[in-house]
Amino acid sequence: MSEDLNRMEALGEKLKSYLNTRLAEIKLSAAEKMAKVLSVWIAILLAALVFFLFLTLLCIGVALLIGQWLQHYWIGFFITAGLVLVLGGIGWLSRDRWLRIPIMNLLLAVFFTDKDDEAH
Repeated sequence: MSEDLNRMEALGEKLKSYLNTRLAEIKLSAAEKMAKVLSVWIAILLAALVFFLFLTLLCIGVALLIGQWLQHYWIGFFITAGLVLVLGGIGWLSRDRWLRIPIMNLLLAVFFTDKDDEAH
């Protein structure tokens, strides 16, 4: 009886050790995936910032060019603002296709890749 009790205790200790190891592995995997998501978001934000700066300077240049052609700079800025508004409206209406779906695919790829898939 004592031998069975010792085996049960040893089995319990091994099970506890396994569960602790498994929990630590899950935590480490979650931290790794969150780090990947965070790094992707930082890269996207930096790229968006550079694109915003480029777009701002491009719009100013186009507004000045149109204003010079029409001999009134303010008309160039109004025309450029109207174009940006129309393009922004088109972008807003199609945001699912070019924003939501790619972000969902990216997050699914990060969270649901197995370590076996990454090795190959």
